[in-house]
Amino acid sequence: MSNKLSQLKAFTTIVADTGDIAAIKEYMPEDATTNPSLMLKAAQIPEYAPFIDQAITWAKAQSDDMNQQIIDASDKLAVIVGAEILKTVPGRISTEVDARLSFDKDATLAKARKLIALYEEAGVSKDRVLIKAASTWEGIKAAEELEKEGINCNLTLLFSFAQAKACAESGVYLISPFVGRILDWYKKSTGEEYTAETDPGVVSVTEIYNYYKQHGYKTVVMGASFRNIGEIEQLAGCDRLTIAPALLGELEKDTGTLERKLTPVTDVESAPEAITEAEFRWEMNQDAMATEKLSEGIRNFAIDQNKLEEKLAALL
Repeated sequence: MSNKLSQLKAFTTIVADTGDIAAIKEYMPEDATTNPSLMLKAAQIPEYAPFIDQAITWAKAQSDDMNQQIIDASDKLAVIVGAEILKTVPGRISTEVDARLSFDKDATLAKARKLIALYEEAGVSKDRVLIKAASTWEGIKAAEELEKEGINCNLTLLFSFAQAKACAESGVYLISPFVGRILDWYKKSTGEEYTAETDPGVVSVTEIYNYYKQHGYKTVVMGASFRNIGEIEQLAGCDRLTIAPALLGELEKDTGTLERKLTPVTDVESAPEAITEAEFRWEMNQDAMATEKLSEGIRNFAIDQNKLEEKLAALL
């Protein structure tokens, strides 16, 4: 009998949630995604030392200003690693915009365009890259402009229906709702334990998936940040799932039967009116979980970005 990972691949596109190329080669996903935290972990891997050296050499050639060299080295490293990963996966790599730019639309646009230019210089066409940005109002509106330029985006740190609605209405290519982090918040807030079926993160992604299909939105739903394979099994059939290597391993070892849980509806209804900025901010304000987890996620990504830059600065 085939394992659950093989069964899952039959109706959901699997994405590796790691910057570890060896792990990606082992599980053969369609796509891969990285973020500052994963890049920081990847930078500790000895095999990545040549990539870091290459990024630093390139950055030094771009500017004499130390601060600019650090920024350039970080951007170049992300692209070098992304291009290397693309040698293994047939699909796309998601590369994240600096989390410290999450509330600056123009800076997000500039960084996204820079990353795409670096990929193109490396011989990677933009149709193999997804630009990741936090699902703030500014991030979503930046993505709306980038999509019109033919630069596809992955809106991450998504915790609320308001964020999902705004992304779909802005024509964002893909969203990454964070299943496990939603569960973390509710467990801490309520003190309760949840089954895979009642898991608040699973419930949230299921609602978003059904809403998108009901109204004919093309935005891809990619569940992320899983805590256990039970969450993954409950979202079998979701457009995509980005899964860490440890959980991919669990799925591969499990030879039980996997049932498809999410299926697109056949009757599509017209889309409702688009959410306004004021409505978006109010709905986020009313959702304590989404507000807290979005802020926390941005802060933590920024912390890891700083740590990565400190590592690079020490080598410049």
